[in-house]
Amino acid sequence: QVQLVESGGGLVQAGGSLRLSCAASGSISSINVMGWYRQAPGKQRELVAAIMRGGSTNYADSVKGRFTISRDNAKNTVYLQMNSLKPEDTARYYCHASTVQLRNYWGQGTQVTVSS
Repeated sequence: QVQLVESGGGLVQAGGSLRLSCAASGSISSINVMGWYRQAPGKQRELVAAIMRGGSTNYADSVKGRFTISRDNAKNTVYLQMNSLKPEDTARYYCHASTVQLRNYWGQGTQVTVSS
C-alpha cells in the first residue's frame, strides 16, 4: 500500500507561481512512477507531469517550459513547481503513484485556482 498526501494548492493571479508537494508513505520501494494529474470541472483527468524511478520526466505539452516535476528521495516527496500560471491551469491536482506491481494510488487532490 502507498499513501499520498498533497499540499500547496491555492489561489494565485495569472503569471504567478505555486509549488505542489506530494508526500508518499507506505511501500515506497515499490513505486515505479510518480506524477501529477489534474481535472477541471467537466473535463477528463489529464496527466500533467511524471517522474520515473530512474529520474526521467515527461510533461504535457500545455505545461512544458512552465512546470517542473522533481523529487526529494530523502523526504519521499515529489514536487510540482508551476510558473507562469494561466487561468486554464485551474483544476484539482492529484498526485499519482504507480508501483512495480502495476497498482495505482491517488492522493485526495489539491485545488489550484488561477485568476485572470
